[in-house]
Amino acid sequence: MFERSELQLIKKRANEPRRFIQVISGPRQVGKTTLINQLLEQISMPAKYEAADDVPAGNNVWIDQVWEAARLKMKAEKSRQFLLVIDEIQKIRNWSESVKKNWDYDTNNKINLKVILLGSSRLLLQQGLTESLAGRFENIIVGHWTFTEMHKAFGWDAETYAWFGGYPGSAPLIDDEGRWKSYIRDSLVETSISKDILMLTRIDKPALLKNLFELGSLYSGQVLSFTKMLGQLHDAGNTTTLSHYLGLLASAGLITGLDKYSGSPVKIRSGSPKFQVYNNALLAAQGSKDFRTIKNDPVQWGRIVESAVGAYLANEAMKGRFSLYYWRERNDEVDFIIERGTSLTAIEVKSTFTHHTKGLASFIKKFPGAKAVTIADNTLPWYEFLRIDPLELF
Repeated sequence: MFERSELQLIKKRANEPRRFIQVISGPRQVGKTTLINQLLEQISMPAKYEAADDVPAGNNVWIDQVWEAARLKMKAEKSRQFLLVIDEIQKIRNWSESVKKNWDYDTNNKINLKVILLGSSRLLLQQGLTESLAGRFENIIVGHWTFTEMHKAFGWDAETYAWFGGYPGSAPLIDDEGRWKSYIRDSLVETSISKDILMLTRIDKPALLKNLFELGSLYSGQVLSFTKMLGQLHDAGNTTTLSHYLGLLASAGLITGLDKYSGSPVKIRSGSPKFQVYNNALLAAQGSKDFRTIKNDPVQWGRIVESAVGAYLANEAMKGRFSLYYWRERNDEVDFIIERGTSLTAIEVKSTFTHHTKGLASFIKKFPGAKAVTIADNTLPWYEFLRIDPLELF
């Protein structure tokens, strides 16, 4: 079975002396549970896995019960250490308070019970972690599968990855594209929106949120103001509602709205967002055209390529490795800006879809310390870019 790189990090922390709760978060269907199953097969300490999928949201006593069961099992086996794993923890209301109570009890009583928590809603996890568990956890973010991973696991080439994206569970379906699209929409998107957003967060206009996702996916790689969105969405409400919903979709690892870079933290959010899917499968599954048709359309394929580059950068930014923006000033535009500390790199993806040529020069003139990278066939091809570590660009 293919092993993602995060497995070694999780294993290393599980084998360390008990210090922090390990929190593994990330979108649905990226292999978080598989990582844990691989971990449990490879470590020597006794462990207990529990999932909150079918537990009523108000039953936070359930956490106390599984925790106590782990203590009893540890005692019965006379083990000097034990690992408790709880999956989909964010589904339990006030989960963080119960976790804090039990973790502190074990700490105070020198019970060497280690804990790993998993969740697919980064927003709800983060709320619980900051409210009750400050200083008690480390977060490991597991993102969508990269081109390198899909190539190693399934033998995909770059073009296949750019269209079908990085959902490993959908890989066997790509020869029947209609079936594949239905799987992405029904089993992945609908489940993520229903279980990670609508069931766990108050949403006054669920139809609007779903329409926003569809619009954002189709416009991935393009800048669209909230005001223009109001004209394309039914029952759109106001721009504040749209911005809030876009943030929720980002927390589920579906799509995000990149902010316009200005160099000033105060002004960063003043521009229109640039839609960006976290996984190109979300873009491909929303459209009516198939892989072969899109590949033969240079303009449309250029959009797919730019979105694939953006998805790769967005996932790395989601892990906290750098901040990701776009830049536009008058007629000049740069596709992506990545910022890490005081280091700044401007990235332009050249294809038949992107005709702007002055953007990089204008950006470097305004921000002289920045580096410039052009992704093009005669410099750094996009399929090679998807294989490198973006930190090498700083």
